[in-house]
Amino acid sequence: MAIVVDPKAGLTTGAPAPDGPEQGPPPVPAGQPTMMPPAGWQPGPDGQWQAAPDGWQPGPDGQWQPAPAFVPAEPDRFTRFMTKLWNRAPRWAAPVAALGCVAAALGTVLVMDPTRSSPDAMPSCLLKMTTGLDCPGCGGTRAVWYLMHGDLGAAARHHLVFVFVVPFLVYLYVAWAAQHMFGRRLPQLRVTPKTIGVVLAVWFTFSALRNLPWAPFDWFYV
Repeated sequence: MAIVVDPKAGLTTGAPAPDGPEQGPPPVPAGQPTMMPPAGWQPGPDGQWQAAPDGWQPGPDGQWQPAPAFVPAEPDRFTRFMTKLWNRAPRWAAPVAALGCVAAALGTVLVMDPTRSSPDAMPSCLLKMTTGLDCPGCGGTRAVWYLMHGDLGAAARHHLVFVFVVPFLVYLYVAWAAQHMFGRRLPQLRVTPKTIGVVLAVWFTFSALRNLPWAPFDWFYV
């Protein structure tokens, strides 16, 4: 016989509590009133404390009723505008916009010709200017310029890791654009967290080795 709290009377009773995992709350000494339910328990329809079922809460009549579902916040005006614009945009809009951004970046590199600019020309690498060391991105813009001119060897010398990654980036875009615009699903490249970790590890290892003043590492110093 376990002592169970009676929430209506505010006193303990001698009603039996269920055994096992659904056992009632800890017993309260007889004769000591309590008006607060034990933690994690609610008054049930029979007037006894019981655990609230998942997704339910006690109603005004003492019966269990579904708890209100989570209601997301109302989106602001800008979010509603962008959502409406995205829903109404043609299927080709996103791939064309992404291609336009890449084309604008390539056009900028082509016009500025980083291979003819001075080392301290803006924009420049702060790490290179202050320490003389190549940062992980040093040489990437020049590698892009050489790739656009078909000089693969010079591009690899300026940033070998970038040149290695470019074909995969191009294929990812082509596969995404083909599926988005034409509904054609090409074999997908699985970019897992492990893959990203390996690429980053190789990238930063290359960045450290290219700063060593010994052959063949000094060939990659730019």
